[in-house]
Amino acid sequence: MSKRFSLLALAIITILTSSQAQEKRGRIRDFGIQIGILPTGQHNAITDVAGVSVGHKTLIQGSDIRTGVTAIIPHQGNIFQEKVPAAVFVGNGFGKMMGISQIEELGNIETPILLTSTLNAPKIADGLIDYMLNLRGNEKVRSVNSVVGETNDGGLNDIRGRHVQAKDVQEALASAQSGPVQEGNIGAGTGTECLGYKGGIGTASRKLPESRGGYTVGVLVQTNFGGVLEINGAPVGRELHNFYMQEPKEAHKVDGSCMIVIATDAPLSARNLERLAKRSYIAFGNVGSFSSNGSGDYSIAFSTHQSVRIPHSSEQIERNAPEVGNDYMSPLFMAVWEATEEAILNSMFMAEDMKGINGRTVKAIPIQETVKILKKYNSLHQDKLPRAVKQ
Repeated sequence: MSKRFSLLALAIITILTSSQAQEKRGRIRDFGIQIGILPTGQHNAITDVAGVSVGHKTLIQGSDIRTGVTAIIPHQGNIFQEKVPAAVFVGNGFGKMMGISQIEELGNIETPILLTSTLNAPKIADGLIDYMLNLRGNEKVRSVNSVVGETNDGGLNDIRGRHVQAKDVQEALASAQSGPVQEGNIGAGTGTECLGYKGGIGTASRKLPESRGGYTVGVLVQTNFGGVLEINGAPVGRELHNFYMQEPKEAHKVDGSCMIVIATDAPLSARNLERLAKRSYIAFGNVGSFSSNGSGDYSIAFSTHQSVRIPHSSEQIERNAPEVGNDYMSPLFMAVWEATEEAILNSMFMAEDMKGINGRTVKAIPIQETVKILKKYNSLHQDKLPRAVKQ
């Protein structure tokens, strides 16, 4: 073999290896994966619920800081003065979510929802309080129930360093916008892991047909949990030999947590928002999680409908507001299941390999291998089946 030919062969191998290492990422629909039967909103994101905005602050510094903040703002007004009905469902309470008791007691939220790393939660709450007190119209406010969720990113991040600062909270809130949402290794998802692969931030939405109210349900997740990955019933984790309790050597940790944030424009009371939040847990199981002992799994749902907002102060003794009846909740339950499942998978497909503290690397899910497995189990292109739902 000539030296020239050897160099050419080496160059080709190098290019192929580089190409494989930089596998094209994308959302699951980019690869023919469809969850459920309902259509998505315009951006297939939580921001398809009118008025909702999302912002991130990502901290990637040196070899060991891999963390951040994600902010979800329910509407563009002063949320303290115009609170929104809300509810929380606790799937497994091994978590440090802040603000739960007042949400359960009063049935509303009065601040944006912030997601971050476990040990940063109190610092994030402090920054959020500063933000709320400085809003115009809140000059006389003396009590704020800050809502902060978290997952533990200590596998990739110097979690004990508590690196997120108040200025990072302000930047995440200031960057919040409607439209497409950044996913994967971003904001609060920077250092997270999911089902044996890199996790992160993911989002999705569903739009009900007009005959069922025409409402939109949007979901955003921060994924950081373990189990045995399944996609549309295909045993992907088992086929890839990467799952919890794998023998002879366990492939990945199972503890971690998941935050699920649900927005809808349907006029719902706190009671039915809690019922909606519960249904997101169906998706959690569908992707292969079982809520391990050390997993803090929370779903928080809120309604943006103008007529159900709760003024901070009112001279009216009674409130009258429309509400979707119990008999008409089922389409919304279906929408939140589908959107949550897709958001979780989007968080994994959009994530990339990450190297962090102590030189540890967490690989992103291998998309092309996964697609082959899905083809094997007839779990691709299910949108080609006869559609059961029409707008």
